[in-house]
Amino acid sequence: MTLMINQLNKDFSYTSQIAVDDIAEIVSLGFKTIINNRPDHEGGAEQPKSEALEAVALSHGVTYVHIPVIPNKIQPHQLETFREAYAKAPKPILGFCKTGNRASTMCKLALENHG
Repeated sequence: MTLMINQLNKDFSYTSQIAVDDIAEIVSLGFKTIINNRPDHEGGAEQPKSEALEAVALSHGVTYVHIPVIPNKIQPHQLETFREAYAKAPKPILGFCKTGNRASTMCKLALENHG
């Protein structure tokens, strides 16, 4: 599968749900960190669990961060966690969720007045 990746800024891009098999492509595109904003089980059994994605990401030398966010319910502590991860993470970063909207919104809100 070819991922549809959207660039928000030079350090952050976002996409919809990734699969374990997508991680090799993500690495080949040069991403150094993956941030998952999707809670486990949100999409049912077909959604890969965060721990499975993390294991494969780490095996490819990619940093993996899981900040699960319920749609339309981003909390201040989640933004702070994102802000900290963004500051420390190797770049470029690929964020994802079901559609990419939460991932892009998290980044925009976290960097507002901090970027």
